[in-house]
Amino acid sequence: MAPAKPATLTELVEEKTLQSSFVRDEDERPKVAYNQFSNDVPVISLAGIDEADGRRSEICQKIVQACEDWGVFQVIDHGVDANLISEMNRLARDFFALPAEEKLRFDMTGGKKGGFIVSSHLQGEAVQDWREIVTYFSYPLRTRDYSRWPDKPEGWKEVTEKYSEKLMELACKLLGVLSEAMGLETEALTKACVDMDQKVVVNYYPKCPQPNLTLGLKRHTDPGTITLLLQDQVGGLQATKDGGKTWITVQPVEGAFVVNLGDHGHYLSNGRFKNADHQAVVNSNSSRLSIATFQNPAPEAIVYPLKIKEGEKAILEEPITFAEMYRRKMSKDLELARLKKLAKEQKIEELEKATKLEAESKNKGIDEIFA
Repeated sequence: MAPAKPATLTELVEEKTLQSSFVRDEDERPKVAYNQFSNDVPVISLAGIDEADGRRSEICQKIVQACEDWGVFQVIDHGVDANLISEMNRLARDFFALPAEEKLRFDMTGGKKGGFIVSSHLQGEAVQDWREIVTYFSYPLRTRDYSRWPDKPEGWKEVTEKYSEKLMELACKLLGVLSEAMGLETEALTKACVDMDQKVVVNYYPKCPQPNLTLGLKRHTDPGTITLLLQDQVGGLQATKDGGKTWITVQPVEGAFVVNLGDHGHYLSNGRFKNADHQAVVNSNSSRLSIATFQNPAPEAIVYPLKIKEGEKAILEEPITFAEMYRRKMSKDLELARLKKLAKEQKIEELEKATKLEAESKNKGIDEIFA
């Protein structure tokens, strides 16, 4: 019988072996260490991006190149105050250090929007991720439900509101660069989101007893438009651009944001800009913290390329709503996980049958000898 799902991971950190619910299949396990850093993902300074001169053009060129190559890059000199970033990190660490009963006051199991949970808010996941999360919805403003925002540590609401506002501004600025690169007006990608949705997910990856058997966050692409990730200096974010054959661990840069393009951004650009294929690994030496800010379109926003070059085909067969695109993506992911689990069970069953037949055959041979 599978062990009960833990309420928090803090209970499991001191265990010597990993619970089976976290163990990934061989092909999904990490291939590169959390601290084996690579500089392949470009780090781009945004200093001068608001000036209408050659500097802006140079920055835009670098961003476009990174989106065409990886769908992921890092930004520094981004204009988000270092003290605000430091406060956000402190509050996040303090939240996860709270006793289990305090975190579980915001338990979001059972489909609640926002709050605390272990592993993932998605239902039906075959294997659990080694992480705790606290998440809140901050835009559109009318969707804010402060009853689902933590009230401890003190100052959470004020700091996270300010942080959300600054990251919304930065995301729109970056989308403006990509819009211009597509030969469209600066606001095109933001307008395509209709009424931009923002969700902040604070990830805590505790020390793990057997990090080589699991993932902090399974391989995926983000469904939305663009994601801004603030990570600490531990390391663990990994990216691939060849379908998972080779992985690199993104070098943490103090105060930088890692920018991931999501599926929506990929589709709007008709596939020109890649949707970043990434995952998070864990380690047994230290815990890791990251704060992901997802900028998504409204559920009713239409997903379809904004511009199709002459001679090119549309990457999508038909325009669909973002809600439908998301539903299809999640259904496909869960179905693939179900089929994989089924194939694994059949393999075990066949192996058990073969072992039984072999044992019967051996016993039969002995019986014949002593007949």
